[in-house]
Amino acid sequence: MADPKGFLTHGREVARTRPVAERVQDWNEVYVPGSLLPIVSTQASRCMDCGIPFCHQGCPLGNLIPEWNDYAYREDWSAAAERLHATNNFPEFTGRLCPAPCESACVLGINQQPVTIKNVEVSIIDKAWDTGDVAPSIPERLSGKTVAVIGSGPAGLAAAQQLTRAGHTVAVYERADRIGGLLRYGIPEFKMEKRHINRRIEQMRAEGTKFRTGVEVGRDLDAAKLRRRYDAVVIAAGATVSRDLPVPGRDLKGIHYAMEYLPLSNKVQEGDYVASPLSAEGKHVVVIGGGDTGADCVGTAHRQGAASVTQLEIMPQPGAERDPLSQPWPTFPMLYKVTSAHEEGGERIYSAGTTHFEGDEDGNVRFLHLAEVEFVDGKLTQKPGTERRIPAELVTLAMGFTGTDQSNGLVEQFGLDLDARGNIARDEHFETNVPGVFVAGDAGRGQSLIVWAIAEGRSAARGVDSYLTGASSLPAPIRPTDRSLTV
Repeated sequence: MADPKGFLTHGREVARTRPVAERVQDWNEVYVPGSLLPIVSTQASRCMDCGIPFCHQGCPLGNLIPEWNDYAYREDWSAAAERLHATNNFPEFTGRLCPAPCESACVLGINQQPVTIKNVEVSIIDKAWDTGDVAPSIPERLSGKTVAVIGSGPAGLAAAQQLTRAGHTVAVYERADRIGGLLRYGIPEFKMEKRHINRRIEQMRAEGTKFRTGVEVGRDLDAAKLRRRYDAVVIAAGATVSRDLPVPGRDLKGIHYAMEYLPLSNKVQEGDYVASPLSAEGKHVVVIGGGDTGADCVGTAHRQGAASVTQLEIMPQPGAERDPLSQPWPTFPMLYKVTSAHEEGGERIYSAGTTHFEGDEDGNVRFLHLAEVEFVDGKLTQKPGTERRIPAELVTLAMGFTGTDQSNGLVEQFGLDLDARGNIARDEHFETNVPGVFVAGDAGRGQSLIVWAIAEGRSAARGVDSYLTGASSLPAPIRPTDRSLTV
């Protein structure tokens, strides 16, 4: 145990963010560089080393949180990094992007603020990179087996790294021009600078993983031919079909999916554009959807110089604290969250349903009409007399995703079965109905969190390794049927 009295003598202290006026002028990460190291050992000392560490259950990766908290408290950064990497291929991604279900399950959180697990995690891995403790793990011998991984998001990269380290020859196919999937083009730079992806890719290349960008399996490369070329295939193509909003005026110019809007600003940071072809500069922006993707649109619009930013959420505003009856510990609660993007300004409207869009004579969107909604007999119903309109010159739809892309031919060419939710069906080993073809991440689970994606990639890798060799010592932290602990 780090400090037997740590949780009694120290309060929760999180990473400091840069001033709003400063950070909206650039695209760098919002946190003050180096602000965690002076406080992280004290924060790690708040870990209680519980007899039953529920944080393990909260995190699908099964991260060894009390162990690396203890090492961080003692400032044994090498040992802490080793324990961190034992369960997580990419802690610098999760430490920045994960909503931290481990903290919701922290036993200290029953009657205090939980341990800053996420901040400790990112401090450990950043220190490990700085000190050279992150090195390629090259397999001692090759198996002679080949594996294709379709998709380079967190699930695909985790599966590829595990299988490469097991001695298989792995090639990752990515339809975009750069590796990273939504980590690259869906997450704004101010949440995670892409240098973190780049150095992981270089580590994986040094280990032997091959990368093929600009290749969309199904369109550019026939899936059946790919299957014949490799001994096994892992589909980690994500759930990229955006949920639409079929209301009058949807076809007006200026209404875009979030995943049409966000990647362009990331391409500016990559040097592909001087300015985004789809910019919020000087415009009244409305973001429909109250989740993390919506918040990413809000922060992006601020940095592009929007005249105003309004975010709409159809559900009621959640509470600021956990309700012990409706959302008891250790479930993951739905709480009112103020992200760094929300700190930067804009308006948030809850219980708001969009009725229609209004445009000008040139077909450009100019106003969004909304009304308050409420639950009546379990159904969302519009409240009479609450209709109004707000300025809207750029609208982004950030309402989640409905399943994996079927328009490119990948599902049909492989001959894959789908489940009732439109995801690719798989068995307990993550194998589809086609022998030797496996699925990991959102393509099989549906839209989920980055920790679940990495856990799926690691688990699917074990299924592939067993298929190729007859047995496997690779870890499998989850089953395909596992779900988050919720009410």
